[in-house]
Amino acid sequence: MGDPKKLKKKYSTPAHPWDKANIDANRIIRKEYGLKIRKEVLIGESFLKKYKNIAKNLIASQTEQGKKEKKQMMDKLNRLGLLSVNAELDDVLSLEIKDILERRLQSLVFRKGLARTMTQARQFIVHRHITVSGKEITSPSYLVSTEEEAAMAFKAKSSLFDEEHPERVDLAKKIQEEAEAIRVKKEEAESKKEKEKAKAEPKSEEVKAEPKKAKAETKTEEVKAEPKKEKAKAETKTEEVKAEPKKEKAKEETKSEEVKAEPIKEEAKEAETKAVKKEEVAEK
Repeated sequence: MGDPKKLKKKYSTPAHPWDKANIDANRIIRKEYGLKIRKEVLIGESFLKKYKNIAKNLIASQTEQGKKEKKQMMDKLNRLGLLSVNAELDDVLSLEIKDILERRLQSLVFRKGLARTMTQARQFIVHRHITVSGKEITSPSYLVSTEEEAAMAFKAKSSLFDEEHPERVDLAKKIQEEAEAIRVKKEEAESKKEKEKAKAEPKSEEVKAEPKKAKAETKTEEVKAEPKKEKAKAETKTEEVKAEPKKEKAKEETKSEEVKAEPIKEEAKEAETKAVKKEEVAEK
């Protein structure tokens, strides 16, 4: 039967494999796109390098064959979603490794929301859960065309075909729903508080108005009492005025009595002195 045919290598290694900048860049790309080994990056770089070299040759070629090859290449890149319909050869030279990695089946499964992460998308593909146009694809590096992109789905016999599967539940939607429920509860609580405040405000205004009314009443009472006090003061003054002449008359009477009593006292004193003199004469 002979030896089986050896598969041709799909990638070429760099001339300087131990370049630190290149190693760091590859590490970032592998982490971003969920690539398992470095070979997957090299396959993408080789694919990109191949078509860039073809574009450089076709730019210099002006033959009919060159135009035919140009049309074939541009149509293929357009089908893969790498270039637009009206793209030119110069646009091929501006392509980057990320443009190739974005068209891989693994990346599109994640971008379409069929998986939560790049690693989970890789797991679904390898475990035969994903179909493209009805075909079961098990290679994460499969380049999906624009026509096939709309036909990506879970296999009908897969347990992941059910949208209620725990791994298919969109956590972002759940978080949004929970956030909406919390927001609605907060709004209801705030509206209740506002209603309670609105009810409490007239009561507080009444309580505040009561001391004002009491003060106003006391002021009116004081105002009413003031003329009474003034009347009482006026009456006391009139009584004092009326009592003053009586006091003056009493003083004059006491003075007249004192004046009348003075000669009587003098006569009594003279009588006493005469009696004393008679006694002295009698003794002698």
